[in-house]
Amino acid sequence: MTVVKRYVLRLFISLKYITANVVDRNNGRIVTSASTVEHSIKGSLECGRSCNAKAAAVVGEVLAKRLKVDGLDQGQGRGIHVNVNNELEKKGFKNRTKIWAIVNALKNNGVKLILDDNDENTSRPSY
Repeated sequence: MTVVKRYVLRLFISLKYITANVVDRNNGRIVTSASTVEHSIKGSLECGRSCNAKAAAVVGEVLAKRLKVDGLDQGQGRGIHVNVNNELEKKGFKNRTKIWAIVNALKNNGVKLILDDNDENTSRPSY
């Protein structure tokens, strides 16, 4: 039986910016997003020329608040899917703390996340 992954978390991380989107796969559109490009978030950060894990956590908190306002913090009962291993492969080893900072910020703010891990051997690093 396949699980329908309607809402999926997508991350875009560069040296300067972090963007997190929740995508509705049924309609093919972005439901909500948060980014360090936004003036409201950018003004509260001390990033300078690059963004760090603190900036990623702020992006996760803002995204969680926006999901709650839209009523999608539970993903309409199914949750929001995120494949952390896939995101790590795309973004590289250097962005591991940023990815986990976003995931932890979403979880700590009450968003129901479903971690899709294809490989059983890779687990969350302990810091």
